[in-house]
Amino acid sequence: MFVPPRNLWIDQAKGLACLLIVAHHLAFYGPMADQVWPAVPAFMNWLYEYARMAVQIFLVLGGYLCAAALAPSGHMAPRKPLLPLLLKRYLRLSLPFCVALLVAILVNEGVRAAGFVHDSVSAEPSVVQVLAHLLLLHTLGGWESLSAGVWYVAIDFQLYALCAGWLWLAHALSADHGPSRLAQAGVVVATCLSLWHWNRDADLDVWAIYFVGAYGLGMMAWWAGHAPEQRERHRWVGAIAFATGLALCLEWRTRIALAGVGALVLATSRDWPWPARLRAWRWSPLAWLGTRSYSVFLIHFPMCLLVNAVWAALWPQGVLTNALGLGVAIALSVAAGQVLYQTVESRSISWRKLLGWQMGALGLGALAMTNWL
Repeated sequence: MFVPPRNLWIDQAKGLACLLIVAHHLAFYGPMADQVWPAVPAFMNWLYEYARMAVQIFLVLGGYLCAAALAPSGHMAPRKPLLPLLLKRYLRLSLPFCVALLVAILVNEGVRAAGFVHDSVSAEPSVVQVLAHLLLLHTLGGWESLSAGVWYVAIDFQLYALCAGWLWLAHALSADHGPSRLAQAGVVVATCLSLWHWNRDADLDVWAIYFVGAYGLGMMAWWAGHAPEQRERHRWVGAIAFATGLALCLEWRTRIALAGVGALVLATSRDWPWPARLRAWRWSPLAWLGTRSYSVFLIHFPMCLLVNAVWAALWPQGVLTNALGLGVAIALSVAAGQVLYQTVESRSISWRKLLGWQMGALGLGALAMTNWL
């Protein structure tokens, strides 16, 4: 399997998107935001309404990197067994997720025991609820999320499984006839169906088909940016623009506009006459954060919940004091993400490790359910 080298611009985009999502959850959940809101209502409202759309960047980049890894030339070659691909993806997503879930349960029960009362504190988890999270089925069964944003982990796995499954099937169907456009055609069809129909039905937002529009745009962007001929590149760019434009004509959705713009930037940026200095530019802290964005994304909510609980107990009033608390929550989220990345995500993965953490999370859920924590 082709493994593309790290792209510092992509890492920086992921770092910025990660910060926006953390800021959105801070604006959405917790008493600190309630204290700061009256002082800067326009800014807090923007974080509340629009910062969450940064998830579209992750969806587009996810599709872009999926195409790069599985079908860089448009079809899966060489053909690989599908099940090992999916199991490896599940393992890579689930190991840090399981650790973060355990931390989330501990923090949630700790702040509840300390007397912190707020809507952001989850009810006591059940063993079945924890198991559903560990199997990445929590969005499908209607269980309350044990941490903000964890729906994305389940959707990411669904999207990868959907696209990998299709690429594998298309390769199998065309194996006797040489390379074909079947795989790419299927991605384009699914992308258009999602953008034009499925994504307009909010009841479908627990399924991959709701999000495959943005993910598929990312895959198309990879094929556009790495097309061997300029004419083919232009066709891909035109397809991205047409799919996005018609979707917005059918129903304006700012999140889809952002996904379309992001895909077009990825598709065409190699052709732009960038100054050499700009091509070489990078802001190391943002790129550093981008490589750790998944870990920060997983762990940030329990850290924000903890800081909100401490501030509510010690400094419940004051704009500046609570603005400082928001900054502390962001810093603690990044620091905890670094620890999770360094100790879990970047280390070797194994089913034995995952099973151990899963048993720990299930045991902790059982203790919380019986009020032993």
